[in-house]
Amino acid sequence: MAIVLRFVDAKGVIRERFLDVVHVQDTVAATLKDSLWNRLSSLNFDTGKIRGQGYDGASNMSGEWNGLQALVRQDSPYAYYVHCFAHRLQLALVSVSREVHPVHEFFTDLSFVINVVCASSKRHDELQKAKADEIKELLELGEIKSGKGKNQVRTLKRAGDTRWGSHYNSICSLINMFDVTRTVLKGIMDDTTRNTRVQRGDANIAYTHLKSFEFVFVLHMMKEVMQKTDALCQGLQKKSQDILNAMNLVKAAKVSLNDLRNEGWDSLIKKVISFCQRYDIEQPDMSAPYKSSRYRPRKKDLHFSFEHFYRVDLFMETLDKQIHDLDYRFSEQSIELLSLGSTLCSKVINVDHIVLLVEKYYPTDFTKQEINHLRGQLDSLQVERKIDVKLSKIGTLSDLCQTLVESGKNDMYDLVERVCRLLLTLPVSTATTERGFSAMKIFKTRLRSKMSDDNLANSMVIYIEKEIANMFDADSIIEEFKDLKGRRAEL
Repeated sequence: MAIVLRFVDAKGVIRERFLDVVHVQDTVAATLKDSLWNRLSSLNFDTGKIRGQGYDGASNMSGEWNGLQALVRQDSPYAYYVHCFAHRLQLALVSVSREVHPVHEFFTDLSFVINVVCASSKRHDELQKAKADEIKELLELGEIKSGKGKNQVRTLKRAGDTRWGSHYNSICSLINMFDVTRTVLKGIMDDTTRNTRVQRGDANIAYTHLKSFEFVFVLHMMKEVMQKTDALCQGLQKKSQDILNAMNLVKAAKVSLNDLRNEGWDSLIKKVISFCQRYDIEQPDMSAPYKSSRYRPRKKDLHFSFEHFYRVDLFMETLDKQIHDLDYRFSEQSIELLSLGSTLCSKVINVDHIVLLVEKYYPTDFTKQEINHLRGQLDSLQVERKIDVKLSKIGTLSDLCQTLVESGKNDMYDLVERVCRLLLTLPVSTATTERGFSAMKIFKTRLRSKMSDDNLANSMVIYIEKEIANMFDADSIIEEFKDLKGRRAEL
């Protein structure tokens, strides 16, 4: 279990520091909580002052009633839980889409096609050669223009279930190299001297997928859907993410998905039809009754058209699941908490909202007298923001906190600064934790499987926190080792 601390430093900057990696015997919530508490207590941390908690989304950690989240709240009732935006959104949106049967089969077929084409260096070379010939031909016909950085020969990208953005990149790469992919598959099918019967059979299956209208439709549909959420996923992968920026990104993604669901069908089907005409892919009559040997009818005697299947059962159902998943990831408590805090950086500060936030969610951090003083500080800050140029340009909580510290106004608005720090502590991303597990794979290899937990944790700290490690002086490290008590008796 990787432990990362999120805090706001003396300069008002959000920090996420990798603290330690703890070996646990099992992943039961009670065991995780005991291991976490023991480690924090050994480092003299006051667990009662925890004001936020976030995990990678595993059910035994984020369970609202009996998971680690609930156990932490028993000892630290104001450690509010926020879903891990970065990890859960991008990967969860893909998994939610796969609940739609044709979409699940599409991703399975997509992986199969890419594995067949990129199975060896020889096929990879054939793919790139075919792409280079295609670019050369298009340049001669004048359909594309040359220029610096344009028309680069790329390759197909595999989708990884634990890699951010990999599914979207995989889909885009196949659309870009669709024709040359078919060319390579044809070559494998026709070459009986160098390819076995199994290899030719796999190529034939992959080629059949590429000729399928359903495969092409889902290919373009998922490109459109994931394009709407890609900016959100990329933005949430930052090591330190402002909570209000994250909320704005989520809201923008939900609006984009809603617009695509309500108004995006016509443009999508035009792109799919144009693509099919370009590559001679057979298209079904959208008004004809839908028939398929792969899917069971939803009702015994129900007949519906191809358009109904692709528009309602595929397009709308996929988007409905994604929109519903985005809504589900925010509990009523977290929505209210984040919504009340968002008014602190708006053009007009809603004093009543901020006071309600403090009274309801942080009653132990403010006395009644401080709450009355907070009202006065908020009124003064509202007036000063109209006069002070720096304060008027503030758009996020982190900017407000840093500006107050840099200008020395944090003494005047100490209660406002305290509200900012409490909100900024909420972990909207566990990107540092994910980097911790990635670093663990680098150090804890098969050849070094006997590495002790302390050695592993220390190595990971130095690797992850390069900003701090770069400040170490080699001479001071040497002197430190000299001062250590020797393990062997001096001769």
